[in-house]
Amino acid sequence: MEYNVVIAGFGGQGVMLIGELLAHAGMDEGKEVTWLPSYGPEQRGGTANCAVVVADEPIASPILTEPQAAIVFNRQSFDKFEPVIAKGGLLVMDSTLIDRKSYRADLDLVYIPATDIATELGNSKFTNMVLLGAYLGKVNPISMASVHGALSVFLTGKKAALIEVNKRALQAGVDFVNKK
Repeated sequence: MEYNVVIAGFGGQGVMLIGELLAHAGMDEGKEVTWLPSYGPEQRGGTANCAVVVADEPIASPILTEPQAAIVFNRQSFDKFEPVIAKGGLLVMDSTLIDRKSYRADLDLVYIPATDIATELGNSKFTNMVLLGAYLGKVNPISMASVHGALSVFLTGKKAALIEVNKRALQAGVDFVNKK
């Protein structure tokens, strides 16, 4: 089985981090993985996206022309990736920041107020984890335990104190999609 997803937003929103978490967690489970980042010309505030593939078999290409899923943080990313998701695919979007509904009736759509949920958890910077949790609540390419393990790889030093709240943010995303 192969799972692939595009994750997109502005630089500084944690787009690359959740892509790296997915790839690292998949690698820890012995799966084949690719993580392909793409940055706009600016670092912070510019566009950023990454493609992640997690598979049981060797991966032919890390380039996704018709991804199975997209996690989008903002309207610009929504407009760019909504049209290219494969029919029957999944679109997870932050409805706090995206002010329109999808025109695609052939997708599984998750409108989650991720920024609002993250703010309730203490900081809007946890939005990325809420969105990742929503994705993992719908699609299960890797276990949540592996994602939790990957957190300790990427959140080190002073950021290690944020591991538990990041786990709560992941769970908040899972809980949101499971209550529907």
